[in-house]
Amino acid sequence: MVLFEYKGMKMTIFPFLFAFAALLAAPVFAGSAPADWKQEWPRTDFSKSIIDFLEVISGGPPKDGIPTIDDPQFKPVSQMNDLGEEEPVIALSMDGEAKAYPLRIMMWHEIANDKIGGVPVTVTYCPLCNAAVVFDRRVDEKMLDFGVSGKLRHSDMIMYDRQTESWWQQFVGRGIVGDMTGVELERLPARVIPFSAFKHSYPDGKVLVPSNPNARRYGENPYVKYDNPSGNPFLYRGRYDGPGQPLSYVVAVEKDAWLLDDLRKTGIIEHNNLHIEWQEGMRSALDSRSINQGRDIGFVKAQRKIAEGRYEDTPYDTTFAFAFKAFHPDGKIHTLSKK
Repeated sequence: MVLFEYKGMKMTIFPFLFAFAALLAAPVFAGSAPADWKQEWPRTDFSKSIIDFLEVISGGPPKDGIPTIDDPQFKPVSQMNDLGEEEPVIALSMDGEAKAYPLRIMMWHEIANDKIGGVPVTVTYCPLCNAAVVFDRRVDEKMLDFGVSGKLRHSDMIMYDRQTESWWQQFVGRGIVGDMTGVELERLPARVIPFSAFKHSYPDGKVLVPSNPNARRYGENPYVKYDNPSGNPFLYRGRYDGPGQPLSYVVAVEKDAWLLDDLRKTGIIEHNNLHIEWQEGMRSALDSRSINQGRDIGFVKAQRKIAEGRYEDTPYDTTFAFAFKAFHPDGKIHTLSKK
């Protein structure tokens, strides 16, 4: 049995999974939502959906049990003295404004509703899939605010918008239940890079800081050793048949992905009009208890060729193989070696 800590609750893997057995065995049917969902979500129209409700399970915390960041506070890069040089941050630059959202903070809140360069954005991070995705949160000129539903599908966070209380799949930014079913948010080209790289590229940038530094154990990883490739995904019912292991890191651009281990060996991947580079110097957020002591997994730059000699950043994700295939069953994980 392996010691595992989930959002501050220490437990061993097996008893925790047994504790969820009752939830997983609850009578949920593909065509109808359970009565307790309808009581908890009276404004959600469960008659509109594009998913099988059997795929949805509780992640443990209730609705809003993981508090989002709705009034983000920032400090200039020059004033940051408690963030490790190699710690991962979600970096976003728009219209001359650059912001970094450290995973040491996003780990505990998962969603930050913000505005950058005049654009309303939602910055998201699901630790169980290591999915760091940023969206434009406008739909038909309506600005949405997102919260954490407490539900998971394929081990990935289900978000909800507070305007219609529709449910959204974080991994792909798609409405899956309620009035917004089928709507897709525009994904923005954010990058997960070490703090040192953000400082170098954006010396006038700003960095997200906690409004209350004592509210959570910021800087600690509650999922110690979770990204060990020989392990198994948490709260995931599906199967994964490779390449690699379920918890192998992959670099994904739309429906194409590459094993991070392969990219580390080659340094660069060219595919159609994509240019993907790997560089050492960023720590895993899901390895050691202290994020600043995690192993070096490196970081990625993904760009798309728009003209001869001209490239622009394109949305990508460094996620787990099982999650990529769960949400892109027709996607392909390319292999560069026979191993």
